[in-house]
Amino acid sequence: MEHLPVEVIGNILSHLRGARDAVIASATCKKWRKAWRNHLHTLSFDSDDWPVYHDLTTSRLEILITQTIFQTTALQHLAISMDEVEEFSAAPVMAWLMYTRETLRQLHYNVKTTPIFNIIEKCGRQKLEVLALAHNSITGVEPSYQKFPCLKSLSLSHVSISTLDLSLLLTTCPKLEKLALISPDISMSDMEVSSSSLRDIHVEAISLDKFILEADNLEAMHLKDCTLELFEVVSKGALRVLRIDDVSVIHLDIGENMENLEVVDVCNFTILWPKFYHMISKSSKLRKLRLWGVVFDDDEEVMDLETICMCFPWLSHLSLCYDLKDGTLQHSLQGSSHLLNVVVLELGWSVVSEFFSEWMEKLLGRCPNLKKLIICGVVSEVKTHEECQTLASITLSLVQLMRKYRHVEVQFEYE
Repeated sequence: MEHLPVEVIGNILSHLRGARDAVIASATCKKWRKAWRNHLHTLSFDSDDWPVYHDLTTSRLEILITQTIFQTTALQHLAISMDEVEEFSAAPVMAWLMYTRETLRQLHYNVKTTPIFNIIEKCGRQKLEVLALAHNSITGVEPSYQKFPCLKSLSLSHVSISTLDLSLLLTTCPKLEKLALISPDISMSDMEVSSSSLRDIHVEAISLDKFILEADNLEAMHLKDCTLELFEVVSKGALRVLRIDDVSVIHLDIGENMENLEVVDVCNFTILWPKFYHMISKSSKLRKLRLWGVVFDDDEEVMDLETICMCFPWLSHLSLCYDLKDGTLQHSLQGSSHLLNVVVLELGWSVVSEFFSEWMEKLLGRCPNLKKLIICGVVSEVKTHEECQTLASITLSLVQLMRKYRHVEVQFEYE
């Protein structure tokens, strides 16, 4: 151990989970203290890492973090997340940011500060590559001098920011590839986001009248727990992953050029199937299609299997869960084409249906190369006799089917 270079020791200390563990390990000997001082590049203060954090006063915590940070000289990654702390004083937080601004590449900060100050003014902007802020404010963005030339990932969670400041902030990040907006405090009802370098966006818990996203090179998009009247994407057709989870939107427009889509994951969403199908119908490269808990806007609408077979020949993972009815069941299973590349089939119900067994059997017959079947269902605590009989019937059908498809691995997931 005594022959290890100090740089290697610094790297070892940086891979420890919490700051407390790194401090204890650094006390091994003088050489390890030197590595701590000159070559430690990662520090994390998380209230989940050490129970004693919960017993310390806010001022004691501030002193502890200050003393620890000021013993290092080459910090590149700093993470501070204290759930039990209501707020830190602005002065020590500013001191931490000013002290590390020349070396810091990643900053994760999740504690309120008082009085409120503009964090992006104090943190080192020249080398910063990842910035994740929560429960803070961003105001008065000045793109003329507040530039982030290396920033690739930006996450704003419960951050107060105006649509203008957000727009200006994005213009200061010419290399931004990943953006996360989680429950931001925005006073305006309309938002326009534009970035020519953006490749991945995650939008969660936002309620707006209009959201327009301009991102020519966008590859992945995830909308979650949002209420929107209009959501529009302007891009050049680079989108590969589309996820929509528990979203209410009146007008959805993700563009016409969807040829590169590989993953479509829609959950708890009311869709107008003909329009939605039209958006993704040209995605011949689609590998995974998940329609889970979807509700069709028109009771007469149905997602038919023949259409999926014809339009998505390379599909390898198919997940389906929606309300089954006698008429729609027969229509959805029309045709005779096979899903030759599907190796994983995931089927589920939110309400136990007598049609599930027949639906499952027909789908299995259309997937000749299937390797894995996943059955997901919701089982409530109180069951009527009829529901119990339906469950028994489904179980019996599964047993009979598995005798026929012995090569298929079966997995059950109930909630």
